[in-house]
Amino acid sequence: MGILGMLRRDEKTTNTAREALKEARQGSKSSTASDGGALHRMVEAFRDIGLDGKLTYSSAQDVAARAQRGRARKRPEKAVRRLVRRHRRGVTIAGFLTGLGGVFTLPVLLPTNVVEFYVHSTRMVGAIAVVRGYDLDDEEIRVRVLAALLGEESGDVLKNIGLGPVAGVATRSVAKRLPKSTESAVASAIGGRILRKFGLRSVRLFGKAIPGLGGVLGAIADRAQLNKIAKAATASFPPVA
Repeated sequence: MGILGMLRRDEKTTNTAREALKEARQGSKSSTASDGGALHRMVEAFRDIGLDGKLTYSSAQDVAARAQRGRARKRPEKAVRRLVRRHRRGVTIAGFLTGLGGVFTLPVLLPTNVVEFYVHSTRMVGAIAVVRGYDLDDEEIRVRVLAALLGEESGDVLKNIGLGPVAGVATRSVAKRLPKSTESAVASAIGGRILRKFGLRSVRLFGKAIPGLGGVLGAIADRAQLNKIAKAATASFPPVA
């Protein structure tokens, strides 16, 4: 079962996504707030599903283990390439299917596709971190995984909340407990990106609303964005010596 099918069964997550996109289109002030706005709750949902797994959706730890099978066991970078390739294929197919029906299916499929894209991306980043020796039980690492979803903006966001380059696992004998405000700041930044992406109804979504063409544009856009996230992930989590 694919993530699309899983999310259709997970009514709570899908409804949260619908509420979040409604907030984004309305430009609601609460949409990126840390007090439980729908966008913030959606970020928490794809973080938990992507890193910890849910229903039939594997955790980042399990996916990393599968990517390290065979020759990749002693070649971490081969496992990283596998992870990027597999998740890129997944979001490309999902982006194509979401836009294929154009305006007739977009309102129904878009909320699920948004969550699906970020769940895939979160899982990919988390799995890359695991392959390179990082512990996903560490709260700081989980925050850095979320930050990587911002692509080229991730470094600036981490700097703004007081997190510099990641320290090696060997120097992290005790997992850090970060202030809730730190995680909320990253979640708000991601919510802001979603707001910018879907806040302009006719301009941003016009191409996706055209049957057939929407599928192609959706696939290209999701694939390109995942590539940016993969680049940020490999930079954010250098191999542990």
